[in-house]
Amino acid sequence: MLTSSTAFGQTWFISLFAGFIREDYGLSDGDWGSLYTVATLSAAALMFWRGSVADTVPLSRLAPITALVFAAACLAMSFSSGSVLLLGITLFVLRFCGQGMFSHIAMTAMGRWFEARRGQAVSIANLGHPTSEMTLSILTVLVVAIIGWRPTWFAVAIILALGVAPVLWLLLRDDRSPQGSGETQMMTGLMGRHWRRRDAVRHWLMPALLPVLLTPGFIGTVIFFQQVHIAEVKGWTLVEMAPGYTAFATATVISAFLAGWAADRFGSQRLLTVFLLPMGLGIALVGPADQVIAWYVALGVIGITQGTASALWGVLLPDIYGTKHLGAIRSLATTVMVISTAIGPGVTGLLIDAGIDFPTQSLYMGLWCFGLAIGCALIDRRLTRELRAA
Repeated sequence: MLTSSTAFGQTWFISLFAGFIREDYGLSDGDWGSLYTVATLSAAALMFWRGSVADTVPLSRLAPITALVFAAACLAMSFSSGSVLLLGITLFVLRFCGQGMFSHIAMTAMGRWFEARRGQAVSIANLGHPTSEMTLSILTVLVVAIIGWRPTWFAVAIILALGVAPVLWLLLRDDRSPQGSGETQMMTGLMGRHWRRRDAVRHWLMPALLPVLLTPGFIGTVIFFQQVHIAEVKGWTLVEMAPGYTAFATATVISAFLAGWAADRFGSQRLLTVFLLPMGLGIALVGPADQVIAWYVALGVIGITQGTASALWGVLLPDIYGTKHLGAIRSLATTVMVISTAIGPGVTGLLIDAGIDFPTQSLYMGLWCFGLAIGCALIDRRLTRELRAA
C-alpha cells in the first residue's frame, strides 16, 4: 500500500501534468525544472532532518498521518492557481510525502522486520512501485482527458484521505517490530556494530556509494520528467509512449525478485557491479531512437536497474549498518536519492533551454553509467573482504 501510493508524489506521475502546469503558470522548461529542483531539494532537507522519526514513532501513527498530509497537498494542487510560490510549496509536500516518507517507512519496516529472507521481503513490498506505474500511467492520461487535470488531483486527494490513510491504520495497528529494548534483538552490521548515522558518514563506504546512490534516481527521474519534451522532439504522443510504463514496470518486477533472491543467496554487495549497466544501455538508446518502440525497449532496460536497485538498497543498508538505527541510516540514503531526483529536472531543463535536447544528453548519461560500473566493481571487492573478515 505504501509503495504503490508513492506514485502520486513520484516524478513520472507529476510529469504527466507538466504541459498543463507550464501553460497555466507560464513556465518554460528551465523554469519548471528549476522550481521542481528547489521543491525536491527542500523535501530532501526535511527528509534528512526528520527521517529518523521512523525509529521513534509507531508506524501505525506515522503512516496514516503522512497520508493525510499527502492528501492535503493533492488538494492544493487541484485548487491552486496563478501563484508559483504556492505551486512550489505544493510540490515540496508531494515530494516529501510521496517519494520520501512513504518509501522510507516501507523499506525501514522491511529491513527491521525481516532478516533471513530480507531480499525477498523487500522485493515483494516494492511490487507497489511497478504496479502503480503499470496501471496508473495510462489510466491517468485517460482520466485527465475526460475530466481535466485539476479534478484528477482532487480525485487523488480523496483516494489518499478516505482510502489509503484508514487502510494503513488498519494494516499497521498490530505491531510487528521486535519487542524489548535489548540490543541483541536488533541485528548488528559490519564489524558487529550498531551503526549510527554519524558513524556511517565517517566510514569509507558511504562516500564511495554517493554517486551510486545518486545515479539511478537522477536518470530514472529525468527520463520521465522530460517525457513531454521527448515527445515533442521525437514527434511522438504521450498516448503512444504510455505502454512504455508497462515495459518499465514488468522489467522492474522481474528484476526485483531476481535481485532479492540473489541478494539473499550471494550477498547484496554482489549486485553493485552489474546493476547500473542496463540503465546505461537504456538511457543511451533514447538518443538515436526514431520509432516509439525504441522508447519501450529503453524503459524496459532501465527498469532492470530500477528493480535491482530497490532490492539492493533495501537489503544492503541493514546488512552493512544493522537495524537498530536503520531509520536514521535510511533517511540519509533516501535524502541522497531525493537530492538526485531534485538535481535532474533543473539541470536537464536548463540544458534544454540552452539548446541541448534531452536525447543528446542521454548519450552522456549512458557513458557515465558504464564508467561508474567500474568503480562499483572496486567497491564490491573491498566490501566483500571486510564482510568476510567480520
